[in-house]
Amino acid sequence: LESSSHGPQKRCCCFSTSARTEAEIVLLPKGRRGGGLVGTGWLWWVYPGSWVAFHIQPYRERNDQTLHENIKYIIDRYGDHGAFYKFPSSTGKNLPLFYIYDSYLTPPESWSEFLTPSGSHSVRGSAYDSMFIALIVEERHKHDILAGGFDGMYTYFASNGFSFGSSHHNWKAIKAFCDGNNLLFIPSVGPGYTDTSIRPWNNHNTRNRVNGRYYETALQAALNVRPEVVTITSFNEWHEGTQIERAMPKKTVTRVYLDYQPHGPEHYLELTRSWAEQFKKEKQQWLM
Repeated sequence: LESSSHGPQKRCCCFSTSARTEAEIVLLPKGRRGGGLVGTGWLWWVYPGSWVAFHIQPYRERNDQTLHENIKYIIDRYGDHGAFYKFPSSTGKNLPLFYIYDSYLTPPESWSEFLTPSGSHSVRGSAYDSMFIALIVEERHKHDILAGGFDGMYTYFASNGFSFGSSHHNWKAIKAFCDGNNLLFIPSVGPGYTDTSIRPWNNHNTRNRVNGRYYETALQAALNVRPEVVTITSFNEWHEGTQIERAMPKKTVTRVYLDYQPHGPEHYLELTRSWAEQFKKEKQQWLM
């Protein structure tokens, strides 16, 4: 959530530099330029009136040097566009915000060459300075994220208990660590999880939606730690059963698609809007 106080309701769509297109959607309460919930999922178009950010997936030979080149390209190409998403940093500047998925694949010593002021090819203080958000999976990653010079961490996974980062009961401790080290903590929530259509062996990580209660429990857990941003995994990642987009009952020869019965097709969009409004109200109280 951002603290700006003007502008219409918008969504933020995030596209990756990987071979596939990763998207993030921010549902923003009315009357706010920023402020709302960010979600990840596969998306093949940009909504009119959207902001665009980037969720950078691993690719062959991704490292601090190649990511630096990615950032330069993205900002040179899109940085002046009105739809390019920027986040109010602690310095008072509005900076681009990038999520770095599987950031732990590169050692913190390498990231620090890019993300700390004393690094050999530091982005800090340059025209390409941005907010860089790393993925926390294991508990030890929080120390690596700090050492690497990242600006914050997000948890991504929709399955509560799948990882240290995605476990709701750990969020208070992670938030305290982030607060103590001037880092942004972005918890990720989801409406449920089931990926057995593509990973038949992974049934133990399935999380039933319980007609929306799983989603609302996750959202409440996120708001309990008073975050600046909450991400939603996902908008339309159907193959992992985390979509919140409009869904009608549908069956093919090989697959039965999830729907939201007994609720309507927009049940999870309605829940998201309701919780975005709740987030806005609670944020105003936190700032008092």
